[in-house]
Amino acid sequence: MAERILIADDDAVQRRLVENMVQRCGYEAIVVESGEDAVTRLIDPDAPSIDALLLDLMMPGLDGMGVLDRMRDAGLNIPVIVQTAHGGIDNVVSAMRAGAHDFVVKPVSAERLQVSLRNALNTSALKGELQRIRHSREGKLTFADIVTRSGTMENVLRSARKAASSSIPVLIEGESGVGKEVIARAIHGSGERSSKPFVAVNCGAIPDNLVESILFGHEKGAFTGATERHAGKFVEASGGTLFLDEVGELPLSAQVKLLRALQEGSVEAVGGRRPVKVDVRIISATNRQLLELVKAGHFREDLFYRLHVLPLTVPPLRARREDIPHLLRHFLARFCAEENRPITSISGEAMSVLTQLDWPGNIRQLENTVYRAVVMSESDQLGLADFPQATSQAAPMQSPATVPLIVEPLYHAVAPTMVPDAAPLMAAAGSLNMLASDNELRPLEELESEIIRFAISHYRGQMSEVARRLKIGRSTLYRKLDEASDKNTASADDA
Repeated sequence: MAERILIADDDAVQRRLVENMVQRCGYEAIVVESGEDAVTRLIDPDAPSIDALLLDLMMPGLDGMGVLDRMRDAGLNIPVIVQTAHGGIDNVVSAMRAGAHDFVVKPVSAERLQVSLRNALNTSALKGELQRIRHSREGKLTFADIVTRSGTMENVLRSARKAASSSIPVLIEGESGVGKEVIARAIHGSGERSSKPFVAVNCGAIPDNLVESILFGHEKGAFTGATERHAGKFVEASGGTLFLDEVGELPLSAQVKLLRALQEGSVEAVGGRRPVKVDVRIISATNRQLLELVKAGHFREDLFYRLHVLPLTVPPLRARREDIPHLLRHFLARFCAEENRPITSISGEAMSVLTQLDWPGNIRQLENTVYRAVVMSESDQLGLADFPQATSQAAPMQSPATVPLIVEPLYHAVAPTMVPDAAPLMAAAGSLNMLASDNELRPLEELESEIIRFAISHYRGQMSEVARRLKIGRSTLYRKLDEASDKNTASADDA
């Protein structure tokens, strides 16, 4: 499924033109005719998520700057490309400072719009991936950090969002690698317990003779080797969430004590003399059918119904292939940044095969496959040869797709005639008679202001690119623009 681009413009003709260009660029276009409609669409929790916003700056009612303010107040990090027929410096500075990613002047060409959208989506993918890693480590992962465009997954997440507002026990079922722990962390991070601990336990990795000790704790000297007291995972997670991964692997002896802990809200350490009260929200996960284990006598039926209050079944990646291009974009942006590799795209042939594979290891397999390809590739484009393990069992393609996945550098030239550095700007400035007036050299401040204005016009409002080409920081660029604006205002007042 293509990325969704929201277009907000009060001009019906411009809306139709931009919508047509966005669709020709391969994206899904959603149009609204006012700033209020744009904000309503962005904050609607039941509507499909938006990947980028094309925002008209001048609209009646709530204008573009007002929309940017509302987005900032709502904590929305969607990349915004501002478009306006009034491309003055003040508008550029205000929009960029308010959080806009890029700035285009009407009428924008299809090529310029495509580059701007690509850069915005790539930057957003990298920021999103880094934010997702940081949130996961800090226990603050939310549903906004989950990458999906699948209707099936949206239904699962809709139920998970409702569960997040309560302490109802949740059982997440699904194959290995589908992201069960990510959903568990999002439930925790979106609820009232988000500031409390999230403690994950892999029940399948605990030796049978240590399960009770690890879950419920032990006293010093309770058994051979117990040289000090251990609180246990239930006590560690008290006030927060305890995530029991692969809960179906618990031995029957531990299941009895787990059931008692859930019923009474207290645990008793091995060798302990009195139970300890705990306030724990339980989220469990399994890649097996617990009901089948119950029928086979390997899992207690009463414990099953304690855990199976709100079941969520996460579909495998082969059942939501529309997510594969979006996951590829995020993983490629992340690993290229981590490994400092200048890879810009995945070929159309490779994309065609990758989206057709069954991915038995699901998202985890896809992630590791992209990681290997980024590290081992010797080209700036990933092709079929860079995915030998994934494509070895791929069926021959009848009609391979020809559209590659483009992940261009964050600062991309907006036109083939773009100058490579600041020196040609000076040459162009000389051709405009900027250096002298009436055979007298002009003051340096005037020249500097003219060069900056020329650069902003030349690079069509891309402030990051202007700063990079002029070899100054963005803060310095904005400061110089402010100084120039103040001087112009003072001159007008004197006149």
